[in-house]
Amino acid sequence: MGWHVLQPGDRLTLCRKVMGRRRGEPLVRIVDVRVLAVRRERLDEITADEVLAEGFPEMSPAEFIEFFCGSHKGCTPESTVTRIEWRYLGQEQEQYALL
Repeated sequence: MGWHVLQPGDRLTLCRKVMGRRRGEPLVRIVDVRVLAVRRERLDEITADEVLAEGFPEMSPAEFIEFFCGSHKGCTPESTVTRIEWRYLGQEQEQYALL
């Protein structure tokens, strides 16, 4: 729902848990990625193929929207979210994310 200043070409480090860590809890870095594309769109426009790309093959778009809204305070199906497409550095595979 954020990431308003993110631009294609930016490099990010994906981490297991950033917000909500307790004092002294270590930051666990997973992988570095390069941002390929960034766009803003309504959450309720997500397609079945995009839900699959998000890593939820067992969910329909409606189920994903319910899950996403339940895990992001203030989010509704009509909320505008940031879609980020990235490439894992050192790999050809691309990934998509709603953030």
